[in-house]
Amino acid sequence: MTSIGTGYDLSNSIFSPDGRNFQVEYAVKAVENGGTSIGIRCKDGVVLAVEKIISSKLLKPGANKRIATVDRHIGIVSSGLLPDGRHFVSRARDEADSWRTTYKGPISTHVLASRLGGYAQAYTLYSSVRPFGVTSIIGGWDSELELPVDGEVGAGPKSGAGGKVASAKAGGPGLFMIEPSGLYWGYYGAATGKGRQAAKAELEKLDLASGNFTLLQGVKEAARIIYVAHEDSKDKDFELEMTWISAMDGPTKGRHEEVPKALLEEAIREAKQAMEGDDEDDEEEKQGEGEGDKMEE
Repeated sequence: MTSIGTGYDLSNSIFSPDGRNFQVEYAVKAVENGGTSIGIRCKDGVVLAVEKIISSKLLKPGANKRIATVDRHIGIVSSGLLPDGRHFVSRARDEADSWRTTYKGPISTHVLASRLGGYAQAYTLYSSVRPFGVTSIIGGWDSELELPVDGEVGAGPKSGAGGKVASAKAGGPGLFMIEPSGLYWGYYGAATGKGRQAAKAELEKLDLASGNFTLLQGVKEAARIIYVAHEDSKDKDFELEMTWISAMDGPTKGRHEEVPKALLEEAIREAKQAMEGDDEDDEEEKQGEGEGDKMEE
């Protein structure tokens, strides 16, 4: 009975005997059917990208944005149910506005992720609501000029009381992914949606943790990874939407903006060329294997 959720998937407030919340698992399934979204944290900024499936030829190109600006320095992209994602964006903007009103400064990326994670988790507790059918990726650049209200959180023997690191450098890039359960983690590279497995495999090949990966490299790799993930799922035609947030001395001056059209078109062109090169390599390998089999015969 518990394996299929019968009797235990009727309410958010019910756990199955083996500790599962089926409503949350169903929300994750909704995310897995959505277009692929990725985020890449670079040394000088953050890149967000999403695969927008073209469900009708009547849709206007460039409309129906899937990446939104939360505050001037933070962007958010979601995979899953689009209306749920739009509500999540509205809540994120309310949190950013509340923080600015209270503390007279911009909210940091990790604080916003924490607040949205708590908000999402509250929707897994009561029978009168359902979990959000979205997984959201939040990226931002926190100004080095803004002092953290609650200090920088650290770990290990060098941390002081409460885990605060007094000498930690404030600001910089931040990338977080919030799941339907309310769980969130900080990432160098994050992916969600239908092509998440292929996208994660490509992200793991990049040397993101070294701190040498540039924002321009991030734009081109994001385009390539979206095309790889789309090819893997064999889905309908799609439109690539991409934004970035740079350092204060970078191209966006710390603001969340769309990637310039010329740069985006260049990244798409290189991504297609890379895909064509991979296809040619695969064909050559198949031909070589066929010739080898003939020689053995």
